[in-house]
Amino acid sequence: MKHQPLAGDPLPSHAHPFRSATVIGAGAWGTALAATLAKSGVTTRLWGRDRAVLDEINAQHSSESFLPGVRLPERLSAEPEMKAALVAAEVILIVVPSRAIRSVSRQVAEHAPPGVPVAICAKGIEAETGLLMTQVAEEELGNRKVGCVSGPTFARETALGYPTAATVAFAFTYGDRLNPAESPAVRLALSLSTESFRGYVSDDLVGVEIGGAVKNVIAIACGMMTGAGFAENTRAALITRGVDEMKTLAEALGGRRETVTGLSGVGDLTLTCSSPTSRNMALGLQLGQGVARDACFDGEPVVVEGEVNATSVTDLARKLGVNLPICETVRAILHEGRPLGEGFAALWARPIEAEPKAMDLSFSHPATDQDIATLAERIS
Repeated sequence: MKHQPLAGDPLPSHAHPFRSATVIGAGAWGTALAATLAKSGVTTRLWGRDRAVLDEINAQHSSESFLPGVRLPERLSAEPEMKAALVAAEVILIVVPSRAIRSVSRQVAEHAPPGVPVAICAKGIEAETGLLMTQVAEEELGNRKVGCVSGPTFARETALGYPTAATVAFAFTYGDRLNPAESPAVRLALSLSTESFRGYVSDDLVGVEIGGAVKNVIAIACGMMTGAGFAENTRAALITRGVDEMKTLAEALGGRRETVTGLSGVGDLTLTCSSPTSRNMALGLQLGQGVARDACFDGEPVVVEGEVNATSVTDLARKLGVNLPICETVRAILHEGRPLGEGFAALWARPIEAEPKAMDLSFSHPATDQDIATLAERIS
């Protein structure tokens, strides 16, 4: 039976998904995205460095190291040689940690067919340059269209077919606006869309990427205060004011505040700040409970993107003359030795401001030094 659109749905235009795709990075999220593409009917190759993981995907259609208990589509194949993985690709997704985007993009540039669009699926800001992940990739990929995929997505839930949505963002050229059906953003959104995964389209790369970078830092803040014994009021305040920090930084870089209210901003922030499945939230929880940083995650060397982003986000904000108080608090605690209780007590005692920025108000907070010290002790 043909799907019947909901009342009020816009009349659909017709566009064609990509026929073949290559995903670079065989970790949990890379494998989940590759599985989604394959499930959608796209011939998909997955490249990774661990030969044992790739062999398991090909032989058993599973990746127990990254997605235990998940059956992967047979249309998905794993390829250990990057050149062979890329040879027939019509679109490429790079799904590696943010610190590896530059080096991996350089490798992709050597072997990717000319003109093939590339979507970056990592979130962050490069510490050395202050560049967003797509800007880093653009420096290495040459004359190729570069976009990103971002949203509230845990890899395992996506791979299991739980209803999920994400934003696909590429800059729109004049030609793309005349014929959006042929734009890489529309075609990739369609290629990722299955009965359980919805792709949305954006032309605001800055807004989408800033949401993904800043939410990691805010999630650490939420984890810290939850771990310290506080509950829903506190987390709601941090999430809401965290959205404002996202909007402020995105706007300063030319992005749209509206974008931050979408999946890649509010959506991703809500998910990351609400579950210890997020490594950012989990790190904050442990630190809030008084666990030393080197003892977190049972002493395992777990990469937490927000830990790095706390510095790169605030460095960029300072350069732009933008104030991000929650991100600055997390940076001070993680990297500058400020006690957790003291940092958050000072955050709550900042001058009273108006929520609408247009009011442009600021008044000294009435709390005394003793009041602030008492709250700091409670948090600690």
